[in-house]
Amino acid sequence: MVIPFVKFRKIYFVFSGILILGSLISLVIFGLKPGIDFTGGSILEIEYKTQRPENKVIKEGLADLDLGEISIQPANEKGVILRMKDIPEDIHQQVLEKLKRPTSGGYPGEFEEKRFETIGPTIGKELKEKTKIVIVFSLLSMLFYIAIAFKRVSRPISSWQYGFASLLMLSHDILIPLGVFAVLGRYYQVQITIPVITALLTIVGYAINNVVVVYDRIRENLLRERLTFEEIVEKAINQTLTRQLNTSLTTLFPLFFIFFLGGETLKYFALALILGITAGTYSSIFLASPILVSWLGWRQRKILTRVK
Repeated sequence: MVIPFVKFRKIYFVFSGILILGSLISLVIFGLKPGIDFTGGSILEIEYKTQRPENKVIKEGLADLDLGEISIQPANEKGVILRMKDIPEDIHQQVLEKLKRPTSGGYPGEFEEKRFETIGPTIGKELKEKTKIVIVFSLLSMLFYIAIAFKRVSRPISSWQYGFASLLMLSHDILIPLGVFAVLGRYYQVQITIPVITALLTIVGYAINNVVVVYDRIRENLLRERLTFEEIVEKAINQTLTRQLNTSLTTLFPLFFIFFLGGETLKYFALALILGITAGTYSSIFLASPILVSWLGWRQRKILTRVK
């Protein structure tokens, strides 16, 4: 049985439009909350003599100090890395003293300071620029690859249109996680860090893979089937549906375990991947190919209007 995905494409377009609009509004109103990697700040690494305390115990001990949003990352078996806003030496000493005091969550135990350093705003700016360059080059390379790969099937849709549609899907898949992180940053102080950026770049590769799978089947069907373009697209989506769902689900299952059981360090890295892969799977099935059909229909109506 062929599921009529293309037939209801207007519903998908409206739904995705609402999601994208909501994400853009969140980004404009709330913005993203950059972490220390981008804003600069102080890094303190300590190693406990016995057992590393829970993150909430450490945070409780530092609650009355003005350290900004504290990021706590485990290091090795007993170590921990604290990332906070830029602090002077006197506050640094107060942090060490506070960490030695017992809290309601228990006594943190003896520890040794391994390093204390400051990441200046210059390094933060450099990281921002490099991140932008990586994203731009990634998107351009995707466009170039798809345009070359689909050169043999320039009718009824030209190869560059496949590439442009892929970029639209990538924008969709990236904007939705960013919109969610804008809301989380506003209400839960969730920061955009290097691991989150890494997850977003992973989403780009993952999403484009799903889109290429469908487009590749469309290309094969165009070369051997004598059907309308809409029928070929419908058939291609149904032929690749099981493969896409299986690939996405086998990736999402461990990510959910990482999100719930992996601790604070990997929690938002996993969340970014969950949001992006879910959005990417949806767009590759419901948007990437139907948008080509709508594009072709719009072009044909335009030609007919000119003829009349």
